[in-house]
Amino acid sequence: MHIIIAGAGDMGYHLAEQLSFENKDITVIDLDSDVLDNISSHLDVMAITGDSASIEILKSANIARADLLLAVTTSEKTNIVTAVLAKQLGAKKVIARVRNHDYLYPENKDYFRNLGIDAIISPSMLCSKEIVRMMKNSTFSDVIEFEGGKLNVVGITLDRFSTLVNKRLSDASTDPIFEDIRIIAIVRDQLTIIPKGDTYIRNGDHVYFISNKEAVESIKELIHHKEVFVKQLMIIGGDDLAFSTALKLEESYRVTLVHKEKERCKWLAQRLKNSLVIHGDYKNITLLIEEGLETMDGFLALTDSSETNIITSLSAKNHGVYKTIAHVDTREYIHISHSIGVDSLINKKLVAANYVSRYLRKGNVEVISGIHGVDAEFIQYSVTKNNRLTKKNLKDLHFPHSAIVAGVIRGDEVFIPDGRFQLNLNDKAIVLALPTAKPVLEKIFN
Repeated sequence: MHIIIAGAGDMGYHLAEQLSFENKDITVIDLDSDVLDNISSHLDVMAITGDSASIEILKSANIARADLLLAVTTSEKTNIVTAVLAKQLGAKKVIARVRNHDYLYPENKDYFRNLGIDAIISPSMLCSKEIVRMMKNSTFSDVIEFEGGKLNVVGITLDRFSTLVNKRLSDASTDPIFEDIRIIAIVRDQLTIIPKGDTYIRNGDHVYFISNKEAVESIKELIHHKEVFVKQLMIIGGDDLAFSTALKLEESYRVTLVHKEKERCKWLAQRLKNSLVIHGDYKNITLLIEEGLETMDGFLALTDSSETNIITSLSAKNHGVYKTIAHVDTREYIHISHSIGVDSLINKKLVAANYVSRYLRKGNVEVISGIHGVDAEFIQYSVTKNNRLTKKNLKDLHFPHSAIVAGVIRGDEVFIPDGRFQLNLNDKAIVLALPTAKPVLEKIFN
């Protein structure tokens, strides 16, 4: 599979990194030779320095045999022109990253399809949807729903008061509550662990559970967590991400937005009908307190500075805010989210990259969902053939150690399977996989 990625920034790098584990033929195009030197020194990709909107550059990347082109540079115009030219030059499928929200309206998408662009994505819009989902499930750092919530994956950091701490997984799982839930991943010291029966659960572990819809409440009981209902939110920042997030949240919450640029505040106030827009320096914690920080249930730090977002979120936490989410542009920060005190860190480029990755899979893939700060991702496969998948127990299918079948949806039924479980035709299998497992999984489910 020949894939061309135009743009070697965080989003392009993350996509190339995901694909490099799967022996794909990857070419990356960027104007910045230093950025390309960095990506080619870390990943097995071909690097081409130049403008991806150039016909000659696209031809030098063998665009005519490309299965997919991803135009994800920081320039919206470059991405659109690149995608249009790539399709005309023979690329089978093209996707363009855009910034203008108007382009994403359903009535406008046909314009891009008529140009030959198969899909357009906005990292800000995708990220704002993710933030809204995280706020609606404020008890947990992450909530991933499959098939409309029939199965749910939730993440939370355990403290020393949890009854699970210092127990082996096999011992903890003797509780009857584990009939409908399972611990499927642990993040410890920035390392993702797919636990076995002899794995010990430690204080400070960030633990991921999978459960059916009804058992989510049982997880809260298990970890002795008292739920707080979020009603009031403060957002700092005023760019596209902050605006699109406030626009979605103001329908259900009392939103206060603080931004430092006066003219942008006027623009925001005209478009946000149910939010209070404050002009001021969001780095000034005293100002935030005067504007009600200590009465807020949630705090969203969505400025263009990762460091400002982390520091203000920690300050908000110290002033009693229940749920904090900070946007970071630096992908390396994502892996420390569970240890520094901020409830959740999020990166819009990685959210978009995870969304795009569903176009890259084989093996009857229906859904791809990444987890913030976790090297693994969830892949929902559909069982479409009666073969060894449906004739053997899971423990006999030789799944890689770096993957686990976390859940199975069979019509209206859901299962948290063990090694004796056997898949049926038309089952939907939710698999948690580290990057090294993906090529093997594609063969198993193909």
